[in-house]
Amino acid sequence: MAEPHVETIAHADHEHMPHGWRRWVFATNHKDIGTMYLIASCVMFFIGGAAAMVIRAELFEPGMQLVDPGVFNSLTTLHGLIMIFGAIMPAWVGLANWMIPLQIGAPDMALPRLNNLSFWILPFAFSLLIATFFVPGSAPAGGWTMYPPLTLQFGDSFPMLIFAIHLMGISSILGAINVIVTIMNMRAPGMTLLRMPLFVWTWLITAFLLIAVMPVLAGAVTMMLTDHFFGTSFFNAAGGGDPVMFQHIFWFFGHPEVYIMILPAFGVISEIIPTFSRKPLFGYEAMVYATASIAFLSFIVWAHHMFTVGLPVSAQLFFMFSTMLIAVPTGVKVFNWAATMWKGSLSFEPPMLFAVAFLFLFSIGGFSGLMLALVPADYQYHGTYFVVAHFHYVLVTGAAFAIMGAVYYWLPKWSGRMYDMALAKWHFWLSTIFVNVLFFPQHFLGLAGMPRRTPDYAVQFTDWNQVSSIGGFAFGLSQLLLPYIVWKCVRSGKPVEGNRAWEGAHGLEWELPSPPPFHSWTVPPSEALIARGAEH
Repeated sequence: MAEPHVETIAHADHEHMPHGWRRWVFATNHKDIGTMYLIASCVMFFIGGAAAMVIRAELFEPGMQLVDPGVFNSLTTLHGLIMIFGAIMPAWVGLANWMIPLQIGAPDMALPRLNNLSFWILPFAFSLLIATFFVPGSAPAGGWTMYPPLTLQFGDSFPMLIFAIHLMGISSILGAINVIVTIMNMRAPGMTLLRMPLFVWTWLITAFLLIAVMPVLAGAVTMMLTDHFFGTSFFNAAGGGDPVMFQHIFWFFGHPEVYIMILPAFGVISEIIPTFSRKPLFGYEAMVYATASIAFLSFIVWAHHMFTVGLPVSAQLFFMFSTMLIAVPTGVKVFNWAATMWKGSLSFEPPMLFAVAFLFLFSIGGFSGLMLALVPADYQYHGTYFVVAHFHYVLVTGAAFAIMGAVYYWLPKWSGRMYDMALAKWHFWLSTIFVNVLFFPQHFLGLAGMPRRTPDYAVQFTDWNQVSSIGGFAFGLSQLLLPYIVWKCVRSGKPVEGNRAWEGAHGLEWELPSPPPFHSWTVPPSEALIARGAEH
């Protein structure tokens, strides 16, 4: 095992670590803020998951069992908003905070006080969102897409929803600015752009996407706010407005948003697979260009969510072909990951298990996305459970599995302790089996014509709904293992020997002690160290 390098040993004088509650409330250290993001993400994951459990319990059989249709629709709306803005995105920001400074040889994030602000906005935003359940008119019930005119009919929850979304957007933009400034200005000497780890590259591109599209969402919901309170008619057809215009604006944000949630996952998988294949990543530069291509194409495909609104045929053809084009850079990535594993010395620790499952299951989501890109077929799929199956394969077995893989990959570095391998493998296998039991039958339901966001359904859909609900309960319960594994690791895990928790790990973060000192890279790493990491 490698021992600490000269760049990392002179830290005894730099452990100015605050203690008690002030350490967290006034945190400016990137590791502390990253930890808070990850904990907040985990809490929101279980709150959003609890809403999903009620949804699946209601759908276990036809008829109304547990909740009325209004509450059901509120649960689907808040489940979507909480999982996207409260679980997936903050988890990626937390991983960015933890890992980017370590991976580029920077002492911290560039704007530490802004970093603190961008985190502490989130608890207020989500408290506001969840509090909508307790106001007259109850919580929003228009789907996470918030389409008018339905949204314009909300009760007192409407301004709370809009304000919460603005707060989430501000937090995301501040975090993205911080990431860009850190990567562009604080890389260690010798850390050129094409020596950066793929996780850093994917986050740099993601940050530009965030800055480009979050103001678009802010504009759309502000227009809706003025329709509701100030008599404008952007989306109100009674005043000459057009509800479909909202869909155009929303999906111009919404499709890049999908890639905001999945591009960092590509970066994580590109870190894990070379480590456990004990080989350098195949086609590093091609991966960088493929990531940039996906980000660019994400801006010109938005209307594939809207094929049924009456687009002219020329627009349908353009959006169909541009959507299918995204399969090319995505295929490059999948090929390069497979080529990295080819003839490698593979081992299947929990991070690698999640990475390999990501390859298979995310590809299922990609293929169903190609099916949805076909205009004639989309008329059949649109608004059905087939779409629900598609985006959950992308976001659960894609983004969420990659986040779990990242936690299992870097947790020994963060804590200096190794987690319980057997329990982590149990978590993986239970998650992988039951996520398929949960979502794969929804393809069949959608193809048979079951509409999404419905609390009741025709009796012929009962069997697959019951299978799906059983998978949902089992998948949800199996996620309780993750916080337990992390807690047990931090409390009583076996100490990691040396710097590298994994035999094949390379990169600057693995040159630091485990756990890293409170202030890491107070002396920049040497160019030789950077070059050695870049070779792998």
